[in-house]
Amino acid sequence: MPFIAAGFPDLAATAAVLPAIEQAGANLVEVGFPFSDPIADGPTVQEAFTDALAHKLKIADIFATIGEIRPRVSIPLVAMVSYSIVFRYGTDRFIAEAKAAGFDALLLPDLPPPEAEAVCRQVQSAGLETVLLVAPTTTPERRQQITQLSSGFIYYLSVSGITGERDRLPADLEANVRQLKQLTDRPVCVGFGISRPEHVAQLARLADGAIVGSALVRRMRQHVGEGAQAVASAAADFCRELLREVR
Repeated sequence: MPFIAAGFPDLAATAAVLPAIEQAGANLVEVGFPFSDPIADGPTVQEAFTDALAHKLKIADIFATIGEIRPRVSIPLVAMVSYSIVFRYGTDRFIAEAKAAGFDALLLPDLPPPEAEAVCRQVQSAGLETVLLVAPTTTPERRQQITQLSSGFIYYLSVSGITGERDRLPADLEANVRQLKQLTDRPVCVGFGISRPEHVAQLARLADGAIVGSALVRRMRQHVGEGAQAVASAAADFCRELLREVR
């Protein structure tokens, strides 16, 4: 489940990357809406967001690009976006335009329960799924609330803190994922720190999905300046690399 930063390095690359990584084996793509104030984004993702915003990227530009490329992409697309962006844009308007563009779900990382309840109902009523985050420090009561509000999948953060590449997955990961699976029949997918084929292979035996962000964005950055197709090819090659131990 790759994560890409919309508009990085430009919208042409976004349009090229999406079908390329689907063909490389991606089952779902998380599309991050660039935001100037980090929520849990590590330096790699935040730098990509900053670069995209420097090109005067607008929400409407992202929706237009997704709408244009959607006929060539069959896997689900999840919009990862700060609720402050949604609120300023107009919640009804954002949800409607996200649906029209071809998004399948919204992931609102800064909207926890109980505040999330009304918004999640609104999103689901419009025909989109909701995805909420669970951290290792999330209390059992809050975990129960989050699983009830998440209609798409549960996004479990392998570690508390910010995104970024790590050498190994934490020791308490398996216990936390198994505990979440006892609370819900929704898929439980793991992100934060997933960056190597061995990580994906480990998660394949435990979780329902592996979300890879910083490592993919870093690989894409290595080809900035070479054109959209070069960036897309690099992203696709990395996805194949990540899957080599689970095929």
